Amino acid sequence: MKFYRAYVEITNVCGLACSFCPTKALPSTQMDLSFFESVVVQLKPYTREIACHVVGDPLTLPNLSAYLDIIHKHRMKALLTTSGYFLKKHSYETLFHPCVKQINVSLNSYNKNETALSFEQYITPILDMCRAKLERNKELFINLRVWNLDEMMSERTFNTVLFDKLSRTFSLPLDLESIYRERPKSIRLENKILVHFDTYFEWPSLNNSVYGDGTCQGLQSHIAILAGGKVVPCCLDCDGIIELGDLKHHTLKEILSNSRTQNMIKGFNEGKAVEALCQKCSYKERFNTL
Repeated sequence: MKFYRAYVEITNVCGLACSFCPTKALPSTQMDLSFFESVVVQLKPYTREIACHVVGDPLTLPNLSAYLDIIHKHRMKALLTTSGYFLKKHSYETLFHPCVKQINVSLNSYNKNETALSFEQYITPILDMCRAKLERNKELFINLRVWNLDEMMSERTFNTVLFDKLSRTFSLPLDLESIYRERPKSIRLENKILVHFDTYFEWPSLNNSVYGDGTCQGLQSHIAILAGGKVVPCCLDCDGIIELGDLKHHTLKEILSNSRTQNMIKGFNEGKAVEALCQKCSYKERFNTL
């Protein structure tokens, strides 16, 4: 069994309350360094990439560099996903750590939070990081995420301001009308700096409507490990509804071979969602288009 990456939530604290994210049900916690290293060691036979994120923002941690040192020690790569609000907490030596393959910045977070920051105060450190990457000739990717392209164009006002800022910064015209019409997956702004587009999505919940069977990338391309040690099948099960096991009590090998895990894998291979949460997840429809 191999995974493209594993999501390891080093903290479930993000420091914000974005309207497009679910309210966290689990208590706030941080994965301690010794336990984190044991998780990384167990993941080595299964993947080469660690995404340090499920719902928490890894940049809220002042000792982020210590986690990255562990990933680097075991010759693995790291992905950081952040709102962008906490960039100033870290030096470029940390952000551009040798193990960091990619930094994702969720630009949607600015207009979906109540904040005292102006747009310029928010976006300036993000663009400064992009400039520093180019000046230092760093090979990591920076993805500026704009995941709000709904049919109603509900974020038209914000996107107009954002696209104008990006256009002027990178001397590359971003036409709002054509982006909404053509829906590109991404546009290259500079060397390994992309603006990445997607739509809003509904987080899986037992309170959702039933969407039925289908396949999914959970337990196929990835798994997730929550900050408290619970292993879940995908990066959207942020509250551990489908707890396959707990790494504080069982090994990852044991958890991946247990009956609940294997039943899910068998079900997805047959186009069946055997778990109630999966039945009520609309995200899997992205993998079930004809």
